[in-house]
Amino acid sequence: MRIGLIRHGLTDWNVAGRIQGRSDIPLNDEGRQQAKLLGERLLTEPYEWDYIITSGLSRAQETGEIISRIINVPMLPPDERLQERSFGQAEGLTQEEREAKWGVDWNSLDLGQEKEPDMRVRALTFINELAQTHPHQHILVVSHGALLAQLYKALYEDRYNERIGNLSLTILENEEEKWNPLLYNCTKHLQECSFEKSKK
Repeated sequence: MRIGLIRHGLTDWNVAGRIQGRSDIPLNDEGRQQAKLLGERLLTEPYEWDYIITSGLSRAQETGEIISRIINVPMLPPDERLQERSFGQAEGLTQEEREAKWGVDWNSLDLGQEKEPDMRVRALTFINELAQTHPHQHILVVSHGALLAQLYKALYEDRYNERIGNLSLTILENEEEKWNPLLYNCTKHLQECSFEKSKK
């Protein structure tokens, strides 16, 4: 099977640099346009997709719905394991506000945020379960930047550590219980790809 991992489109909080976490912030118009561009790109590529699944937060759900309408692929019920990291007291604050309140090492403090090892466990549990329940299908997964970054860290350690862009596409193929990257953090529908292997 293949999974296509997508970060949701842009929101007003993204633009302002505010941490969203579990706060249910909707897409803005640019985010909707980004989703449309990715959907149109997917129509032109050789990969076929059977389903779309999202975190259920509105910015991810609407991203999935826009893509679903364009490529005519049905949506599966949302899965809470795909939700963004909870950032506790830091949600809604900009970097300047966080640093003014707690200092530059704010993320090392216990502010009620989900621990990174716990994020890696839930992300791996999700994709491995998906491989078991849909072994012969190819699924687009719309999630969130911090969660996707932790998933890639769990799978590949420090091989890929760049910032995950809004509406980026990463494609992983499951072979003998290993997730092989075919494409990583690609936004060529918005700009150039950062990494691409030959398609199989």
